[in-house]
Amino acid sequence: MNGILIVDKPAGMTSHDVVDFIRRRFKIKKVGHAGTLDPMATGVLVMLLGRFTKESARLSGHDKEYAGRMVLGARSDTGDRDGKITRDPSHPVSISLDEIKNVFGEFTGEISQIPPMYSAVKMKGRKMYELARRGIEVERMPKKVVIKSLIVKGFEPPFVDFEVVCSKGTYVRQLSADIGQRLGCGAYLESLRRLSSGDSTIQRAESFDKLQTMSLEDLERRLIRI
Repeated sequence: MNGILIVDKPAGMTSHDVVDFIRRRFKIKKVGHAGTLDPMATGVLVMLLGRFTKESARLSGHDKEYAGRMVLGARSDTGDRDGKITRDPSHPVSISLDEIKNVFGEFTGEISQIPPMYSAVKMKGRKMYELARRGIEVERMPKKVVIKSLIVKGFEPPFVDFEVVCSKGTYVRQLSADIGQRLGCGAYLESLRRLSSGDSTIQRAESFDKLQTMSLEDLERRLIRI
């Protein structure tokens, strides 16, 4: 079976968990994906079946759109809610919406981003999150990413809701942490939902609940083959 399937990944699953599920559920040997989502994130995960697994590098290169929520006044060692959260009660958050919008503007366009330690980037053959779990921190080289759009959608302290359109390889949790650093109060990512990856949109995605009861024939009818 060959084609592309857009899945609405639920929170709590890794991208590889979804790959394994589809392999077992539909007995398909070749299954991959185009663009990893963190376990806490939800939304568009582009699944590649059969010969389309060869298109992973090309399809992963598309711009991504996300809706997220960051929490001001705290930091996380992973950059998101799944990590160890630390707060500084001696520095209460007192930041205006205008200040947040101004800092968002500073992070629009081409920016340098240092990959977080808790990431799948390899360092001397080891994934960095493996080193981080052992308490080892290594120097990471910054890389260029492009933030094409970064918009505040809501502000109810300490929460900032936002939408971002960004290039391949952008870590939104690192973006949140960097914005918190610039604001002087710290921030971490509370939630993240991928709305699109290239032309693959959340409106076209199949829910995971639906996949659990879907027949092989229904799956084949839903595959994209362009």
